[in-house]
Amino acid sequence: MRLAVDARGLRREYRVRRGPAVTALDDVSIQVEQGEVHGLLGPNGAGKSTLMKILSTVLLPTSGSASVLGHDLVTEYRRIRPLLGIVFGGERGLYPRLTARQNMRYWAALYGMSTKKGLARTDTLLDELGLAERADDRVETFSVGMRQRLHLARGIVGDPRVLLLDEPTNGLDPLAARQLRELIQRLAGEGRTILLATHDLAEAEVLCDRVTMINHGRVIATEAPKTLSRLMSRQERVRVRADTGLLDRVRALDGVLGVEPADDGTAVVSVESQQALGAVLAFVVAEGVTDVRTELPDLEEVYLRLVHRNEQRSVVNR
Repeated sequence: MRLAVDARGLRREYRVRRGPAVTALDDVSIQVEQGEVHGLLGPNGAGKSTLMKILSTVLLPTSGSASVLGHDLVTEYRRIRPLLGIVFGGERGLYPRLTARQNMRYWAALYGMSTKKGLARTDTLLDELGLAERADDRVETFSVGMRQRLHLARGIVGDPRVLLLDEPTNGLDPLAARQLRELIQRLAGEGRTILLATHDLAEAEVLCDRVTMINHGRVIATEAPKTLSRLMSRQERVRVRADTGLLDRVRALDGVLGVEPADDGTAVVSVESQQALGAVLAFVVAEGVTDVRTELPDLEEVYLRLVHRNEQRSVVNR
């Protein structure tokens, strides 16, 4: 396994004038394979942005170590920076009174590109990201979605091997968010390593090969989204379409924990074991039910369960 990012035991504290230090990251370890789209998932304030700032070499950890493509984050940061593309959400990184083309040429120059190469790279990226027709308009006239696409173009102008995306779809309308996700998928298809910080569970499930869930500055799980669902499936579920009388009989079966009607006319039957699941399936099939399927919890359910479990442990350990 070749690692693009290898962080071990990262800790970041912020000193305040009064009171104890605030811990933003607490013993965080994360490994991102080369060519992987890796999600960093957590609510606002979980520590995602702090970790991204450390990995982008703009913030030093209080303790711990990290490397990007084999280069030490602290001692070899000058070798790391040309390999990185960084996209933070909001207004940071763009000059609103400059045009899109001027912004891109400025960042190309910072990467050490010649004028000719910078112009060519700028034209190519603005065209690929659907901004060619607005290339000579000031960024202050752009919509939020257009600015985010320009952010992404700026982030890859240096052809980075590792792309750090911090909440790239934050504040976008659904259509603009979907378009940006498609662009991210295309970049991943080019073989780039992408670390995506987000609090959007659906986004992580669609884009990521693996996700690291973080809460209160600590890692609580790292797995593929589907694997996390399986790991957290303490109780099995089956969805059936049946009449009320049959559902009442299902509710009375041994091992059935509950039967919850859904808006689409089906009902979700929760059971305590594989044995109970088999009994429910055999019963409903014998009764002539043909619309029946087993389910795994989605990533949102998994995340909420893991956060709840982590918070319970934190209370116990205090």
